[in-house]
Amino acid sequence: MFPTSKKLRTTVAGLALTAASMGLVTATGAQPAVAAEVCTGTASVYGILGDGRLTYSAINTKGDRLKTLIGPDLGFTPKAMATLNFNTILVTSTAGALYRVDVLTNNNALELSGVEKIADSGWTHDKLAYDGYGHLYGTTAAGNLLQYLVSQDKPQGSQHIGQRKEIGTGFVLKTLTATGKDRLLATAADGRLLSYKIIGSAWKRDDLKNDGWSAFDELTSSGGGFYFGRIPTTGAMYWYKDGNISDGSGSDIVYHTNDPVDTSGWTQKLLSAAPDTTSCKQVNTLGQDIAADANREVGNNFNDFDFNHARAWCAEFVEYIWAGNSVDHSRELDARAISLKEYGQRHGTYRTSGPKVGDAVLYDVDRNLNDGEADHVNIVVAVSADGTQIQTVGGNESGKVSKAGWFNWDTASSPVGAGPVLAFVSPKG
Repeated sequence: MFPTSKKLRTTVAGLALTAASMGLVTATGAQPAVAAEVCTGTASVYGILGDGRLTYSAINTKGDRLKTLIGPDLGFTPKAMATLNFNTILVTSTAGALYRVDVLTNNNALELSGVEKIADSGWTHDKLAYDGYGHLYGTTAAGNLLQYLVSQDKPQGSQHIGQRKEIGTGFVLKTLTATGKDRLLATAADGRLLSYKIIGSAWKRDDLKNDGWSAFDELTSSGGGFYFGRIPTTGAMYWYKDGNISDGSGSDIVYHTNDPVDTSGWTQKLLSAAPDTTSCKQVNTLGQDIAADANREVGNNFNDFDFNHARAWCAEFVEYIWAGNSVDHSRELDARAISLKEYGQRHGTYRTSGPKVGDAVLYDVDRNLNDGEADHVNIVVAVSADGTQIQTVGGNESGKVSKAGWFNWDTASSPVGAGPVLAFVSPKG
């Protein structure tokens, strides 16, 4: 595979010219201006070689490949793959079976604890992608996009991969990956870079780039706006950083054409990164970003969104907004408003005063959060200069996302109809 651990970049200038000729560089001007970020984590990229052997590569947030390991032959002919987590991979076969691949270690060697067939037939998808939040997506040769609910870290079969839902048609794509909660990234044969947001049974597409992405036959994301694309003719792996995966624009995607992960060696037939293993936070803007996203949803009734509790989705709205901003550990939240208190206590961000923009606000009619219940939760979107007044945006307020104007959080008896404010929880990040 790789002739060296990572080539010294003495030949990068020539490589950049090659990339330009292949349509990989869509602009010759300066890179887009982006806010200062702090990025953490490691992209864990699994792959399958032409002879059926599994591979594992680790890439840091500077685009440096740290290692590559080659494991055993899976024992069947793979067709599509999706990594669920650091030690679980779903792989379909050309015969339509679905396998779960269990990784024992990827530290100094790539070893498996087992390869289990969990479905004998029916998995004829040509592409798979997992969003890290319980939804597995697959496309068919006819262009249908399907969604499945994955309810276990190591699914055993249809009892753990179910609720099959057809999202739409016309998804004839060259590549497919997931970038976040119900967010997909894809390329088309004509070189377009496409972003999809899945909302219940509906979807919205944004064309991030009109051309320039046709050379890639594999595209994968590890979260946090990190995209990795492989060119089959050279085996080169390029990396890109999207400043905001939810803005529907490709103008903030930073290209690293002069600093590829590798100039050759990526010969796998399939590639898939574990979701949500890299993340970036804009310095001092997380709260403002959360508030901006919450404000954009005001008036939305989310009728088409598959919240777990269609009549009580205030906590799930907070989780939706926080997850969209890559808040650390947001997957710990659930449909219970009190899960925000549990999150705050677990991570040291729970308090009863001092609201900050982006905080979750807990309310309770009986003025007691120690009984394991809270009546409501929403998000602080503005704080007055003296800290006594706040504005909030919340889900499931009058059946939709609503905004509450300025109120004194310490004295208001029931500012949004769910009792007084009792606590604030800040997001980690």
